Amino acid sequence: MLKIPNYIKYIFSNLLFLFVYLVILRLLFYFLAIEHSNFNSIELKKAFFLGFRYDLKLSSLVVFPFAILVLISNNRFFLNHRLKKIAIIYWIISYVVITIFYSFDFGFYNYLNTRIDSTALRFTTNLKISIHVLVESYPVFKGLLGLFLLGFIIYKSANWHYKIFTNSNYFLSLKKKITYFIGTILVLSFLVYNSFTHYPLRWSQSFFSKNIAINQFSLNPVLYFFDSFAFRSEGVNLEDFKKYYPIISENLNLPKNEISFERSYVFDETSTQKMNVVFVMLESVGVKPLGYYGNVANATPQIDSLLRKSIHFSNFYVHKSGTAASVFSSVTGLPDVDDINTASRNPMIIDQRILFDQFDSYEKLYLIGGSANWANIRGIFQSNIEGLHIYEEGSYDSKNRVDVWGIDDFELFKESDEKFKKLHEQNKPFIAYIQTASNHIPFTVPDEKEGFKPCTLEEISEEILQNSGFKSLAQLNALRYLDFNIGKFIERAKTSGYYENTVFVFFGDHNTSMNQTEKYAKEYDLNIQLQHVPFIIHAPKLAAPREIKTYGKLIDLFPTVMNLMNINHTNYTLGINLLDSKAAEKSFSFVYLKMNGEPTIGILKDSLYFSKTLVTKSGKLYDLRTKTLDDISKNDSIKSLEMDSLLMSYYHSTKYLYFNNKKLIK
Repeated sequence: MLKIPNYIKYIFSNLLFLFVYLVILRLLFYFLAIEHSNFNSIELKKAFFLGFRYDLKLSSLVVFPFAILVLISNNRFFLNHRLKKIAIIYWIISYVVITIFYSFDFGFYNYLNTRIDSTALRFTTNLKISIHVLVESYPVFKGLLGLFLLGFIIYKSANWHYKIFTNSNYFLSLKKKITYFIGTILVLSFLVYNSFTHYPLRWSQSFFSKNIAINQFSLNPVLYFFDSFAFRSEGVNLEDFKKYYPIISENLNLPKNEISFERSYVFDETSTQKMNVVFVMLESVGVKPLGYYGNVANATPQIDSLLRKSIHFSNFYVHKSGTAASVFSSVTGLPDVDDINTASRNPMIIDQRILFDQFDSYEKLYLIGGSANWANIRGIFQSNIEGLHIYEEGSYDSKNRVDVWGIDDFELFKESDEKFKKLHEQNKPFIAYIQTASNHIPFTVPDEKEGFKPCTLEEISEEILQNSGFKSLAQLNALRYLDFNIGKFIERAKTSGYYENTVFVFFGDHNTSMNQTEKYAKEYDLNIQLQHVPFIIHAPKLAAPREIKTYGKLIDLFPTVMNLMNINHTNYTLGINLLDSKAAEKSFSFVYLKMNGEPTIGILKDSLYFSKTLVTKSGKLYDLRTKTLDDISKNDSIKSLEMDSLLMSYYHSTKYLYFNNKKLIK
């Protein structure tokens, strides 16, 4: 009878313990983090099976270096006190690090509906703010206590486990030692490879379902995080840019015989009084949670009212689901297509010719409740806008810092109104950009504020909360509070006297992470639900209310408003005037996201959606008017090629302009 040496048993029992621990973490994610009520049972079984294979692969990778140490020392491993210490320390570190990784993964998924990947490193560039968000949003100190407790449990367990195999060792011949050495390495190597085919187990196998949540569930966050580093951001490819320039020149009516994105617009000045304009970035507001677009929670009566009284665009998409990305794009007129970080953090592309700077003779203001240093936003505004006044935490009369994002939206709008009122009384036209934050985790909402009160579960049924897609009551109340403050802001503007002479522009920076519902289900399946946001131009004196169904994108924001206001300007970037019927015929929406774990760009036009992965170059075409989502790219190859060309021309033009749109020296 074959008697397996204790040191071999010790290796594989450690492998088993770690695998069981990872399975427990997977089950916790399933029951606590992911919405699984609509999972297909067959697909769920496949996701579990794949997930267990990933967990076994990670377990084997962690055990591998430890196994080498044990195999080299073989029976001597249990006689060497120093090796025992190394083993115990190794397992304490391994379990604690894995637990920390999974904890971040839980939070990352809760925020963005995707497992943690290399893009999460962008949060380390503003480590102080990120730490504050963690502390204020999650029970960090309890978590640290839990980690210490886990470390102690692993220490005791590792000691106990070691002692089990210490007592019964026996002599092994060199031949047997070599056999066990090679055999163990082969077994562990196979578990890492984890496949009987020519190809190893890969992260891409997780993306087998049209249900994104099932795909995300099957992943192992540690493996996926490191795998995602394969998708790195590249600089401009001049050859590709020149290849596709004729396409973008046709779309934007640019010169054909030279590379130039310059388009000048000059208007007859029929009015001596210049209108003010206030851009309000609505934190984490998409179309899905708005009552106007069919949400049953009735959380946004003020925004809904504005939609009915304003020009609004129902097919408007931001490029990327991140606040820093949307601030960058809305101001510079260039989408953020950086794979790892955000474009705002790239010092090589900060210097841009932007439309905000072309409001001549205007007072220019940027107002944020927290610090403008966040995500290098200060650099985006200050380096590109001459004469800009930045108002941030520390420069307001209000000192009530409610959370990591500084003063809350109520105080921010109140302070903004006071500054606008002074400028109005001085007959100074102004352009302002207000960046809200209260609708962002940690969802800090007051118990009472001038008539606002958070609703309770007694006031809203569990059924309505579930059907609305909100993940929690706190999330719902944060949106209600932002909506309340929008209403108060409009009231203050009327009282202060500048309402009639001001164009108010409201837009979402991205949607909040919500559970899937019947409404916008296709966008959820295509993973573009976070990009679909409201765009509202409220200017009763200037334009009649109407809905515009033209597909638009975030960088169209400034060109549209400046043309509406008859502001002379020169556009050097990719945005267009969505109110121009000729330009609107060629208009489209552009999105940048992850599909099947890979950086992907997409274009929405004429109720069609075409997406293309940037590494494997896989293109798919969907008709959003059909009941089911099927790839029709092979059925309509001409339309696919047309949208592919437009998409790639837009993408490569963006890369080109990052480095070729710098301001002229005055």
